[in-house]
Amino acid sequence: MDLLVFWIVAPISVGAGILMLLQRNAVHSALFLILSQFTLAVMFALLGAHFLAAAQVIVYAGAIMVLFLFVIMFLGVDRREALIEPLRGQRGLAIGLGALLVAVVFVAIRLGVGLATAPGPAPRGDNVEAVGRTLFTKYFFPFEVTSILLIVAAIAAMVLARRRARGVPDTEVFEEPEPEREVVP
Repeated sequence: MDLLVFWIVAPISVGAGILMLLQRNAVHSALFLILSQFTLAVMFALLGAHFLAAAQVIVYAGAIMVLFLFVIMFLGVDRREALIEPLRGQRGLAIGLGALLVAVVFVAIRLGVGLATAPGPAPRGDNVEAVGRTLFTKYFFPFEVTSILLIVAAIAAMVLARRRARGVPDTEVFEEPEPEREVVP
């Protein structure tokens, strides 16, 4: 049964990833990314990592993607983007670097880099307790910095949306006001 579910979910995941990259509309791209996150959660559940599956849905597909969608909506998706590349050779460089990345990943997989090492000792208690202990002791500072960055991003998106709602153009937001001149009769 697991194999059947995998062969149903895996093509959906790959297709969602490819469609996410090919979308011109940012909202549609974010929705395909959410679909990809859900399929990844199903694969975690198939591997027996139920905590990771739940965290994938709650944190990534839930909270982070909702934040992305809010930012996309606040910044406006109705604007047309210029299809002219500002930097010559940018597309060719991106394709070349992408091909290099695929080649490096393929070679690393063929050589078995990182796959032949023995796992460390099993943590005390269950997995959820071990993840919680590690997260709130060894990785406490990065965890808190990430939460602060997410809060700052949400506040910045609300500030930008409020300025647009009041009708303040983007150019006036960052310009200093000119001093008033005295009129001489």
